[in-house]
Amino acid sequence: MGALDIGYAGLAAGYLLLLLPLGIMLWLRIPLMGATLIAVVRMTVQLLLVGFYLQFLFAFADWRLTALWLVIMIVVADLSILRGTRLCVRCFVGPLFLALAAGTALPLVFFVALLLRLPNWMDPQYVIPIAGMILGNCLRADIIGIRSFYDSIRKSNRAYLHRLAAGASHSEAVRPFLRDAVSAALAPTVATMATIGLVSLPGMMTGVILGGSSPLVAIQYQIAIMIAIFCGTAVTVVAAITLTLRSAFSPYGTLDPAIFR
Repeated sequence: MGALDIGYAGLAAGYLLLLLPLGIMLWLRIPLMGATLIAVVRMTVQLLLVGFYLQFLFAFADWRLTALWLVIMIVVADLSILRGTRLCVRCFVGPLFLALAAGTALPLVFFVALLLRLPNWMDPQYVIPIAGMILGNCLRADIIGIRSFYDSIRKSNRAYLHRLAAGASHSEAVRPFLRDAVSAALAPTVATMATIGLVSLPGMMTGVILGGSSPLVAIQYQIAIMIAIFCGTAVTVVAAITLTLRSAFSPYGTLDPAIFR
């Protein structure tokens, strides 16, 4: 037994709920009306297109189509992170793509191959949702971590240069900034794990329950996905900062101002 079908008529009626926040915006004269309506339209169109594509993907179950969709997801996340951090796209797009690919692939393979023991590791029914949850959290963590790292060095440039002048290697000079950036990036996931189940029922658990499985099975999935997400975010943030260092600094160890947009 799967989840009950809302239907297009029911979904259309659901849009009436938007009248409440839109009314609050009008009342308080919050200048977000246009942006909200555009966001709702984009969300609807994007999800409908993705839904139709995933139906096609699930029907054919071709690993090449699944791999192509994963690459598209990583590319979109890559560009979204660079927009969010306001860093040079040309300088960082390649290294960041590699970091996202590694941070998504490692926990994804562990999840589908060792935990679920799927005979087909590229089964889109499992691979796409799990990769999406891992990648979505990596995106948020990377925006926080990368922006924190480079903004901190730019604001504390004198302290950074002092470490270099005192004889520290480049890796030693950036280590305190790396530590603080990774800590800031991982803190939201740690807080979520500490309160999960008490404050809210998370997405994976809710989806498995709506799919007809027992709550105990849903809990197993949720614990596994939270560990996979934490692993992915840690690997991605560290890899993203490490791989972008060469593009961000001059041969003399100074931060290149051209990386900031």
